[in-house]
Amino acid sequence: MEVLLQLPPELWVYVFSFLNVEDRHSVRSSCRSLKELIDHPPLWREHTVLLSNLRRYTYGFWDTLCRRRLTRVMVRHLRRKEWRRLVTFLPSLTAVVFVDGGRQYKQKYLDNLARFPELRDLGVRNATWDEPMLSVGLTEQLQDRLTHLSVCNVRLPCTVEFIGAVSHLVNLQHLLFHQQGEGYGLDTVRPVPREFFHHLLLNLKKLRHLSWGMKGEPRDPLPDDYLSPPDPEQQGVYGGPALTSLELVDYPETILPENALRSLTSLRSLTIRYRYIREGLECRLGSWLSPLSQLETLAIIGGNSLAAYTTTIPSSVTRLTLRVAITLKDMDSIAPKVPTLEHLDIEQNRSSGSLCRRIPMLFPQLRTLRIRFFRREPEKDLLSLHRLRHLVQLELLVERSFILRDYLNGHPWPSPGVQELINQLRELSENRINVITTMRQRNPLRECDCVWEGD
Repeated sequence: MEVLLQLPPELWVYVFSFLNVEDRHSVRSSCRSLKELIDHPPLWREHTVLLSNLRRYTYGFWDTLCRRRLTRVMVRHLRRKEWRRLVTFLPSLTAVVFVDGGRQYKQKYLDNLARFPELRDLGVRNATWDEPMLSVGLTEQLQDRLTHLSVCNVRLPCTVEFIGAVSHLVNLQHLLFHQQGEGYGLDTVRPVPREFFHHLLLNLKKLRHLSWGMKGEPRDPLPDDYLSPPDPEQQGVYGGPALTSLELVDYPETILPENALRSLTSLRSLTIRYRYIREGLECRLGSWLSPLSQLETLAIIGGNSLAAYTTTIPSSVTRLTLRVAITLKDMDSIAPKVPTLEHLDIEQNRSSGSLCRRIPMLFPQLRTLRIRFFRREPEKDLLSLHRLRHLVQLELLVERSFILRDYLNGHPWPSPGVQELINQLRELSENRINVITTMRQRNPLRECDCVWEGD
C-alpha cells in the first residue's frame, strides 16, 4: 500500500469513481489512507443519501457526510425537531426530497426548508396534507431560490391553491406535478382548470422541463389551447415558457385534442406515458408530433400500435425509446424516418422476431443500444450487433419477474449461455462495446413512482 499510495490522489479518485456505493464502503474500511480518499467530495457529488429517524445517527456519521460535502438528501417522515437537527448538521443542502410520509401533515411542516440558504431542488412524494403544503411565508422565501420542484402522489386539500403558490416560484426551470386528488375521498381526479394552468405557465417564464400527469381519468376533454396559453398582450401569440422537455403521464388521448402541442415548437424532448388505450380510439400521437421539427428525444411508453404514428416521427430524432409491442415491419418503417438515430431503447417480445440481426442494417449510426427481453434470453443473433461500428454501449436487461424466477431456480442473470454470447461479442468488437447487464440505479430527485420502471 505504501507504494500504491504514492500515486496522485486524483488518479485514485478516478479509479474509485467506477465503484458502486457498497464497494466504496468496503474499500473505505480497509485502511485510514483509503478511507480519506474514498471520502473525497468529487466521488459523492451526485450522490443522494436516504435519512430517517435522525436521532440514531452518531456525530461521526454527520462528520462523514460533511467531509464528503453531501448536498442532496432524501428524508422519510422527519419530526419537526429532526428537521432542525438536519439544518444544524447539513446547512448547505441544495436538494431535499421528502418521501413516504406516514401521516397527515400540516402547513408548517415544511417551513424549516427556508432555513437552507442554498436549497434549489425540492421533491415531495407519497404523502397527505390536510392544509396547504406551501405556506405564503415559505413560498416567498423560496421563490427566488427554487429551480426544481417535483410533487407526485400527494393528496392536497385544494389543487388550485397549490398551483397558485407554485406560480410565485418564478425561477423554476423543472416542474413535475402528477396530480393525485383532493381531500380524503376516492373522487374522480379533475384536471387543473385552464385559467389556473395558464396563469402558472405565464408566470414561469424560465421553465424548461414540465412533467404533467394525473391519477384517474377526467370526464370531459380539455380545451384545445390547454397546453398553449395565449399571450395576454399579443392576440394569437403563444405566451408560455419556451419548453424544451415535456412529459405527459397517464393522460388518455380522449381528453387532449389533436393540436394539443401546436405551440410547443421549441420542444427537444417528448415523453408520452399511457396507462391504457381503449379499443376504437383514434391515435392522436401522429398529430402531436407533426409540429415538433426540433425534437431530438422521443419516448413512447404504452399506447397504440406503432403503425399509427411512425410516419410522423420527426427526422431530427436521435434518441428513441419505445415501450410498445414492436415488429420487424415497424422497425423497417421507422428506420427511414430517423436516419441519424444514435440511441435506441426497445423491447424484444414475441412478435418482434430477430431484431438483433436487423438493427445493424436499419440503424447503422447507433452509439448506445438498450434491449429489454421478455420471457426469453438473448439468442445467437445477438452477435450480429458487432457490425454496429459506432456502438460503444449495449444494455441487455430482462423482465424483473424473469430474473426473480430464474434466480430462485438457481439460474442468475446473466446466465452462463448469455455470458458466453457477451464474451464472444466483446471479442468480435475488439472490446469496443461496453456490455451492461445490471439494473441502473434510480434517480430519487427526478424519478417518481409514476415514471420508474424498476430497471
